[in-house]
Amino acid sequence: MEHFPIIHTNFWDAIIAVPAVLIVTEIIKLLLPIPRFLIPTVATIFGLVFALFIAHKFNFWGAIFMGLFYGNAAVGVYASLKTSWQTYRSSGNNQK
Repeated sequence: MEHFPIIHTNFWDAIIAVPAVLIVTEIIKLLLPIPRFLIPTVATIFGLVFALFIAHKFNFWGAIFMGLFYGNAAVGVYASLKTSWQTYRSSGNNQK
């Protein structure tokens, strides 16, 4: 029976990796004309790069898993903040 890989993650992965992927993705959006539908793919690629070469460089399968986590978490954080900001802005116009 083959076991699942052991993935060592900690609090710092979420505090450093996800914001780093989010910031790098935003910088790439400013510098390059990337279509909007490719932005989650860009974030996932940066999440994989961060995990493979920095966070989990000695555990390939753990790095793949965590890289996907970092990229998708960054996309989720961005979508959540954007939706919250738009809701806040639109709710201020409805009040008298």
